[in-house]
Amino acid sequence: MTDQARGAESEIPGKPTSASRTTLSHIMTHNDTNLLGTVHGGVIMKLVDDAAGAVAGRHSGGPAVTASMDEMVFLEPVRVGDLVHVKAQVNWTGRTSMEVGVRVLAERWNESTPAQQVGSAYLVFAAVDGDGKPRSVPPVVTETERDERRYQEAQIRRQHRLARRRAIKELRERRAADGIED
Repeated sequence: MTDQARGAESEIPGKPTSASRTTLSHIMTHNDTNLLGTVHGGVIMKLVDDAAGAVAGRHSGGPAVTASMDEMVFLEPVRVGDLVHVKAQVNWTGRTSMEVGVRVLAERWNESTPAQQVGSAYLVFAAVDGDGKPRSVPPVVTETERDERRYQEAQIRRQHRLARRRAIKELRERRAADGIED
């Protein structure tokens, strides 16, 4: 679907991916470690959620809350002294929700070696008003072929989320109809 067609589906003008893209950087310290002496995955996940939340709020023009985290992949351990960069952007938008893609990179704080990817995640955010009710979001306008690929992949992930939700609901209904309590 073209960017113009996406914008035509909504009364709100579209926003380009670059309008809300952000990078959050943080030096990892001993306070961030787990029992193995590497950075705790939960610390990385919080940085991911923080960066994704900033992007979702920027794109939607107001508050947005985390609805789900589809996937968090840890590729390499992060160590004390690493400078972690969390890069996030809106990949896809629905009527009130957005998928934000996040890449996590790490580099030694005192070396001039290139940062390497150590993780990635996909989160879904819902835009909310002051009462916590869903509100409309601008369509995302892709700017590059990479953005377009991310948009298309996000649509596939959304279809999978919806199919999984339907299948689980149907299973629970069948089990309840059979008198099986969970």
